[in-house]
Amino acid sequence: MRLNKTAVFAAGLLALAGCVAPMPVTAPVPTAPGATPAPTVLDAASRQVARGVINSEMQKRLPGVNVAPYTDCVVNNATTAEMIDIAQMSRSGATGTADSVAAIVSRPATTQCIAGAAQSA
Repeated sequence: MRLNKTAVFAAGLLALAGCVAPMPVTAPVPTAPGATPAPTVLDAASRQVARGVINSEMQKRLPGVNVAPYTDCVVNNATTAEMIDIAQMSRSGATGTADSVAAIVSRPATTQCIAGAAQSA
């Protein structure tokens, strides 16, 4: 049974990762003197919201599976900016959270982490 769950999870992970186009990376925009720069610190509330969104997206793809270890892999491989974006999208009702989570899942380090978590489950 363990092999079947792992195989199904791996197939789902690969399918999800294949659906995401790479996201362009842009340099930070310099702020004018005296202007207040955008916050770059992820506060505890935003982190909790982002973790909840990521967990929800993972549960949609793996119903009935404890996705907490997989969520940890995604959170640990996300940038602060990505976590802030996910939290803000959730709060504003904007779409795109699934794409953001999928982009993080498609990274080799995240995929390796998830595969290791799946094996130890």
